[in-house]
Amino acid sequence: MTWSGECKYTWAMVSQVSTHYRLRGRNILLGITAGVAAYKAAELARLLVKVGAQVQAVMTPSASEFIGPMTLQAVTGRPVRQALFDSQHEAAMGHIELARWADLVLIAPATADFLARLAAGMADDLLATLCLASEAPLAVAPAMNEKMWRHPATQANMATLAARGVMLWGPAEGEQACGDTGPGRMLEPAELLQRAVSAMGGGRFAGRRAVITAGPTREPLDPVRFLGNRSSGRMGYAIAGSLAREGAEVTLVSGPVALECPPGVERISVETAMEMHTAALTAAKSADLFVACAAVADYRPRGAADHKIKKGAETLQVDLVKNPDILRDVAALPDRPFCVGFAAETERLREHASGKLRDKGADMIAANPVGEGLGFESDDNALLVIWKEGSLELPRQRKGRLAEQLVSVIAERMDAQATA
Repeated sequence: MTWSGECKYTWAMVSQVSTHYRLRGRNILLGITAGVAAYKAAELARLLVKVGAQVQAVMTPSASEFIGPMTLQAVTGRPVRQALFDSQHEAAMGHIELARWADLVLIAPATADFLARLAAGMADDLLATLCLASEAPLAVAPAMNEKMWRHPATQANMATLAARGVMLWGPAEGEQACGDTGPGRMLEPAELLQRAVSAMGGGRFAGRRAVITAGPTREPLDPVRFLGNRSSGRMGYAIAGSLAREGAEVTLVSGPVALECPPGVERISVETAMEMHTAALTAAKSADLFVACAAVADYRPRGAADHKIKKGAETLQVDLVKNPDILRDVAALPDRPFCVGFAAETERLREHASGKLRDKGADMIAANPVGEGLGFESDDNALLVIWKEGSLELPRQRKGRLAEQLVSVIAERMDAQATA
């Protein structure tokens, strides 16, 4: 497909130009444990095979209670391995041979029990033994009841695995088979495929440096009060995490939020718009990509009071001065990075986004409607992504998934610009 000419693209069109080819010929050991989400393993295996990977399914003894081995054999074209003591394979130390064969070990679903055994270093079945014996990257896609996921024992096991370098893919939040709602759902097969692509290929942003701004800014009125906004920072943090998983060296310039820094991301904490301006411009001078996702205050008080302002008069007048425009100033840098701005709008979304693309000198604007459960203080968002030659609508969904899709679009536009 081409990107020339004014056009509205769909997400399916963008997906056609993905980098799944990086899995072609790679050996994926797909582990299936005894969870309800095991039925999704067949679709995951199908997607992996479709993009050219060699897939060997390995099931724990109880996993066959949830999905039949013949289903996975039909999808992968390989007999499923289940038994640690298998005379057909173990005469030649087959489990060691299989451990050496794998380029990636992916456990999906990974139950609480299996994660506990993995954290303890146990080797009491074939799959656990392979995890210990293989030097390939290891990824787990947790799937369990939300209370089991939140239990301190499970969280301690996950922390142990993460410290050892195990890649933790998920879980997602949502309705569960037991009727509960919360974290514990296995990521969907399509998302696990994308994670495998990144893990195997170094990521689409390998060798690139990205700078992201996120969260609100606070403009002090006095020692105890400030002007601010409702931004939670979730979208910017999700983008930073997605870029890091795609191999980018990520610097996150963050206003005050109650969020943990994504793994592999360097965070610079700021409070005011002026502090964010200084930090962002300094970092952006050596960046390949700049994403202005923060909700930066347009104005600040001309001067903050030295002491708390006391309640007295019926009205209070505050003199405000305009803050510098971070996106415009980064876009004006010599040898500037690829610049992506955000526009939170309550009306005329496309019109305002197009104007911002022009006025800021940006390469791309991601505009989101605010209100009706979208945008600020919400887990969901939707985006209208605009660039000079076209646009793309990304429908309402969780911000984490939306960030993954936006990062893919950014990669396509950066690649297209580099080869233009």
